[in-house]
Amino acid sequence: MNELLDIMFAMEQRYQEHENDSKLEFQSTRDEIKNKNLEEKHALRMQLENTIEDLWIQFQVALKSYNETTEDRKRAFEELKMKDEKSSREIDMQMRKIQRLSEQIGQFKTKMSNTAKDNEDINTSLKEEKEKMLAHFQELKSQMNKQRDKERSKLTKLTLESNSVIKELKRVTEVGEHILRGGEICRKLEIEQEKVLPFYGSSLTEEEETEAEEAIAEPTTEPLAAMMHEYSALENFWKRYNKVLLDKMALSKERTVLTQENEQLRQVLKQYLDGISVNDEILSNPNPLFVINNRTNVQMAVPVADPRIKRPTTTVVEAAHIIKQIL
Repeated sequence: MNELLDIMFAMEQRYQEHENDSKLEFQSTRDEIKNKNLEEKHALRMQLENTIEDLWIQFQVALKSYNETTEDRKRAFEELKMKDEKSSREIDMQMRKIQRLSEQIGQFKTKMSNTAKDNEDINTSLKEEKEKMLAHFQELKSQMNKQRDKERSKLTKLTLESNSVIKELKRVTEVGEHILRGGEICRKLEIEQEKVLPFYGSSLTEEEETEAEEAIAEPTTEPLAAMMHEYSALENFWKRYNKVLLDKMALSKERTVLTQENEQLRQVLKQYLDGISVNDEILSNPNPLFVINNRTNVQMAVPVADPRIKRPTTTVVEAAHIIKQIL
């Protein structure tokens, strides 16, 4: 019996320990599950808060977009409503006006029927006057046609003359373009002094320039002087033209002088070569190297340095000065 009691006590102790262990394990498992649930709950709460915040932002954006999109429609609705009220008032006004006009039309019809007989004589006189006006209109129309033909002939003549003038202007334009192209070509050949000072200075004194200006300012009856006044704007052009013309004349003169000098030098050289050569033709002619008592039997050419053939000094007189003196 004592053994059974011991066994039962031992089993109760064992069961009690096992129960305590199970309770401890259950408690720890329950705490772990509770902590895990709390953590998951906290994570879900954070996620839900983020989701709610995102949804709230989206809601605000959608609300703002809706307000923006419906604002124009609301404004348009208000405007249309105001227009509708205004149109209603105008319709009522126009209806009253139509009614008033209808009453006036009835009155005018009555008055027109009353005055129709009185206006028959007036209409007859107006018809006669209309016929007279029609006849006068036909006469004026014929005169206008004649005048139109006359003006057409004048216009044709003017057109022909304008075409001829246009052709002449084109010709003058071509000449001007040719002159400008020539000026551009000449510009490339100008020296630095001519590019800096394209117009030469006047050779007149101050008193002469004053007298020339006074002479130009005086009215004149001579056609040539009047023409010179009209073309006074081309004075700089004529200055350059006269300068080029004088340069051309000076170069032509210098070329002539140099040609003569070249011919003389050629003759001297030929005489010298003939003098140092020996043949029957040369011996039969006077020899320039055969000198007796400092004299030769050959007429020597005049040396280039002789003052008699020096290059002439060209005196340049401004053309404008000559014209002013003439006028």
